[in-house]
Amino acid sequence: MRVKEALAPLLFVSLAVLPSFAQTVSSRQRQIKLHTRLAQQYLSEGKPDLAVPELKAIIALDPKNVDARGNLGVLLFFRGDNAEAVPQLRAALKLQPDLWKIQALLGLAEGRMGKQSEGLKDMEAAFPHLQDEKFKMQIGNVLVGDYSSSGDLDKAATVISDMLKVEPTNAGLLYTAYRLHSDLADQAMLTLAMVAPDSAQMHQVMGHELAMHDEKAAAIANYRQAIQLDPNLPGLHFELAEMLYNSSDPTLQAQAEGEYKAALAVNPSDEKAEVRLGDIAAKHGDLKEAVADYTRALKLQPDDSDADTDLAKVLMSMNQPQEAQKLLEKAIQIDPTDYVAHFRLSTLYRQQGKTEDAKRELEQYQKYKDMKEKLRKIFHEMRVETGKNTQDDTDATK
Repeated sequence: MRVKEALAPLLFVSLAVLPSFAQTVSSRQRQIKLHTRLAQQYLSEGKPDLAVPELKAIIALDPKNVDARGNLGVLLFFRGDNAEAVPQLRAALKLQPDLWKIQALLGLAEGRMGKQSEGLKDMEAAFPHLQDEKFKMQIGNVLVGDYSSSGDLDKAATVISDMLKVEPTNAGLLYTAYRLHSDLADQAMLTLAMVAPDSAQMHQVMGHELAMHDEKAAAIANYRQAIQLDPNLPGLHFELAEMLYNSSDPTLQAQAEGEYKAALAVNPSDEKAEVRLGDIAAKHGDLKEAVADYTRALKLQPDDSDADTDLAKVLMSMNQPQEAQKLLEKAIQIDPTDYVAHFRLSTLYRQQGKTEDAKRELEQYQKYKDMKEKLRKIFHEMRVETGKNTQDDTDATK
């Protein structure tokens, strides 16, 4: 028997099966469409429980149907069936790895089942990619809670920073950010005290903390001690200079200029030190030097509204109102709450006969001045209360 003749019956059988196979595929597709239509109908009618069996029927017919897997997982999750939801969500994610909402929901479901490490891993992966702001905030809150409870404050602070980009005026987030960064600062200070108690950095930290509590003499002493240990420590000369510059003692005030110059010697890009040198030169009536200092500062940091405002004041004294006006308008653009810039701009507008503009700027000046005065009062009361508590603690130990 020839080979062709031997294969003929088999070929006949295979060809005979093809119409039946095509009919089966067509029938399966019709069933999938029917179940899909019913699932969509039930969901649109607010009947998710009826949609669940339809989605399961689709998956039975087409196990790689990512939409059915994902939708079923979501419905089961919100129904509270986490044990059933997890396999469906995971299967959908395996079929399409960039389903970030699905991965975040998977993380939540895993967490609710006690699989904390798996849930955290999935939420961490999904969080940066979430576009739905409300859902992103929900996942962020869970992450911050998990990180905080495990003591991973750095990661918690990073998530809070991302959440504040979404809701920058959220009081709850701002408070959490404050607490986290305070805890991080305390943690760092404690570690520094343990590993390097006699270091320049430790004295710098002590100086900073004492300055915040209005313990000026002690703060200055610690800054000086730090400089003796390491005169090239970044920021150290500037912090001491600020204490000296704001002192009520003329002798100490006179020492500030040298420290600002020392700060620039350590770091030629210390823009704030340049601004302060401009302030000192202007205070002494050396307007040319003040202009030079402020100009150098603005080259280092073009968006410093304080430098713009201070330079504008000097230019007004030098009878250059047009240049001063440009700087003041720029300062307000950068920082609308700069009430000094509003006041000086009001003066320039009034001199030009722009009554309405002058009135508007004067109103802005009063508004932001009052706001900053309230803030100043709050921070002053906080320092006083903290100092009182510290003294109470000291008295209690005597």
